[in-house]
Amino acid sequence: MNSTTSRPSARRRTLAAAAVAAIAAGPALLTAPAAHATGGEGRASAVVLRADLDVALLNKAVHVPLTATLNEVQAPASARRTALTVTLDGVEQGRPVSVLRADVATAQATADGRRAEGRTELARAKVHVPGLPLLSLIELEKVTARALCEAGGRPVAEANVPGRVTVLGKRVTLTTGGPTKVEVPGAGEVTLALSGTRTTSRTAAATALALTVSVNPLKANVADVTGTITLAEATCESPKAPAAAAPTAPAAAKPADVRPQTAGEPPANLAETGGSSLTPYLAGGSLALLAGGAGALALTRRARAARARG
Repeated sequence: MNSTTSRPSARRRTLAAAAVAAIAAGPALLTAPAAHATGGEGRASAVVLRADLDVALLNKAVHVPLTATLNEVQAPASARRTALTVTLDGVEQGRPVSVLRADVATAQATADGRRAEGRTELARAKVHVPGLPLLSLIELEKVTARALCEAGGRPVAEANVPGRVTVLGKRVTLTTGGPTKVEVPGAGEVTLALSGTRTTSRTAAATALALTVSVNPLKANVADVTGTITLAEATCESPKAPAAAAPTAPAAAKPADVRPQTAGEPPANLAETGGSSLTPYLAGGSLALLAGGAGALALTRRARAARARG
């Protein structure tokens, strides 16, 4: 008799424990892992010299477009160049023209997920154009340009011309108030724009010197040279900031006080849809408890029937 009664008791305890475990496991099964997103790399570029010229020969029936760059670099991949000369061929009666010679001509660009930077430095430099082999278009001591873009920060653009500048043999004083024009009879004219910078919310660009060229040397079979020359240019674009991580779903808090609820008293923690944050767990636990109670009731009835037969 005692052994028959103990077996249903042990089974009832096992089913009740399973019901409690089902309730405890509910929040863990519904918790989603945090999502993480990363930003992209920034971009940067730098160039020491960029020339876009048109050379008209003496008969003006032939125009020779001339484009040249010196030490142009771009990132994401870090890059650095330090070439000191750039030469154009086949303009002055087939002779090469040295467009730029410098003691220092450095362009550097770096970019990663945190920042992007372009930087250029040009020092003790001379720029020539076709038709003026002995007279420099411009001579300068030093110019620099820098553009820095950091994720989440304000982009910065800087350009400086700290040293002496000579245009077509004339010493000039550059100002930030506007372009400077230099005219030389028998040679031509050059207009210089000083230290141009611009920024947006994610980009920056700096140009130390921008020259608009119009010369008419009438030498070496060259009638006119027109176009633009840019010295020391740097640009950048900020990396995209990482997206915010999705918050982890908090574990359900245990109710501080459980009391009967009536039809005339709406539950305090129910939303307008009629549910609450504990509804899935309470429903799952109720089903488990009902299953456990039904099993215990069946075992009790079997025990009573056995005793009646005995």
